[in-house]
Amino acid sequence: MTCIMKCLLACVLLLAAPAVRAEEIVVSNYGSGSPPFPWSVALEKKYFQEEGVDITGIISSEGGGTTVRNMVAGGVIFGEMNPAAFIAAVQQGAALRLVADTVPLIAGLVWAVKADSPIKTLADIKGHKIGYTNPKSTSQGLTSGLVAAAKLNMSDVETVKTGGFGEGVAALDLGLIDVAPVPDLIWIRSGAKLRPIATAEEVLPALSNVLCVATVTATETQGDKIRAIIRARRRAVQFMYAYPDEAADIIAKTNRIDQAATRALLRKLLAVKVDGRPYYNEGRIYFDGINRMLQMQESIGNVKPPYDVEKVTDLRFLPDDLKEPVH
Repeated sequence: MTCIMKCLLACVLLLAAPAVRAEEIVVSNYGSGSPPFPWSVALEKKYFQEEGVDITGIISSEGGGTTVRNMVAGGVIFGEMNPAAFIAAVQQGAALRLVADTVPLIAGLVWAVKADSPIKTLADIKGHKIGYTNPKSTSQGLTSGLVAAAKLNMSDVETVKTGGFGEGVAALDLGLIDVAPVPDLIWIRSGAKLRPIATAEEVLPALSNVLCVATVTATETQGDKIRAIIRARRRAVQFMYAYPDEAADIIAKTNRIDQAATRALLRKLLAVKVDGRPYYNEGRIYFDGINRMLQMQESIGNVKPPYDVEKVTDLRFLPDDLKEPVH
């Protein structure tokens, strides 16, 4: 056989070999907040590949319905989003299922004002403009919790959509709003010129922050892939608790933020517990926290009853020791 024939045969065999398809997942606020930290670790440590699924990238979303649209438009089978966006999408006919509860608490979020703002305390927010990212986003729902903590009604403030957390800080700087929700990563980058008036840990009860969802088609045909994604993230969470500084260095590098500040932030978040549940959860589903978040979103019209979270939950993909939910 000539060299040319050998080369041609090799090319034919290469083209005939089944290709390993690289895939992406959609994660709300990836790169602008702490809830997605485990995904950064899982990517860097190649846990996805070790678990048998070739996830090579994260599609970031600015929260709310944009995450759902990115999943549907991009043909992505798996995403992480807030409970209100998930339920609203299901009510509108989206074929999605809840498969894991990943961050069952709100922590690390600061409501901030400009350094020279006349707003000094929570009570001072009356009559002012408060920013949120997008309709049906967690930040919009949490505004009602902030207002309640100030012993005010929603009619006492004006809420303004900014389109994203970074955009909210820009709007605050331009004077378009008076108070902005600032997640921890953006706080690290811009906190020096801002002043906090409240943190989520101070004013909110245990609320489920983000959930993992999969398309119904994927739950029926790609169950092993869903299990692998959940296992990979679980390993990342375990690594974060076991080696917080090494995990923080990965997070700092992938998110381009200060290493020392990230180490301090991660250690703070890993120490947070409310009602016995950690900030970074391995996947166990807390229906009580999910429903509490949905009730808060319902109070401002982001979610319309009736809804039954358990009816659109599929527990089959969690590891056996995490399949028992908390009601």
